[in-house]
Amino acid sequence: MTRVLVLYYSSYGHVRALARAEAEGARSVPGAVVDVRRVPETVPLAVRASAGYVDDDTAVAQVQDLANYDAIIIGTPTRFGMMAGQLKQFLDQAGGLWARNALVGKVGAVFTSTGSQHGGHEATLLTTQIPLLHFGMVVVGMPYTFSGQTAMDRIVGGSPYGAGTIAGSDGQRQPDAIDLAGAHAQGAHVARLAAGITAANDWAQAA
Repeated sequence: MTRVLVLYYSSYGHVRALARAEAEGARSVPGAVVDVRRVPETVPLAVRASAGYVDDDTAVAQVQDLANYDAIIIGTPTRFGMMAGQLKQFLDQAGGLWARNALVGKVGAVFTSTGSQHGGHEATLLTTQIPLLHFGMVVVGMPYTFSGQTAMDRIVGGSPYGAGTIAGSDGQRQPDAIDLAGAHAQGAHVARLAAGITAANDWAQAA
């Protein structure tokens, strides 16, 4: 059994839609057990309401639970070319896991949503990978075996660094079929790699 966590923060639902596609992709791999969790919201209710944030009843993640997974796929909207503060605050609480090397060797990946094609899409993916490397995780992206990322007939999100979508400056554009297919492909890719690492570790322990 390979345990995969899709962990995300979403204000307007775009990242949540990608998270669900990532989970579906991971579940397509035999033996994969997938949980979807969100990080806690830190924005006051009144501000969320006035800004039009979408309600989200997805279960909230606990930092200590990260060590229970073989792979963690992280989703975040772009905030000035970096991860959202809610996600950063959550990861900043994982110092205890880092201190005991609890995430070393686990597979990590990132996906994102930005307001424009040049609004920090790739920067967010790359900078969000940095703490995963500090945790000692094996970081993977979205390989070109998913050819949808090279489409030229429409706006598409994602890159070799991870899946993604472009929400538009007003947030009205929802992830389209290619964006969701990219997230699905990345989820499956992560689960396959995690399964291989888990099997190798099990074999080494039994030898």
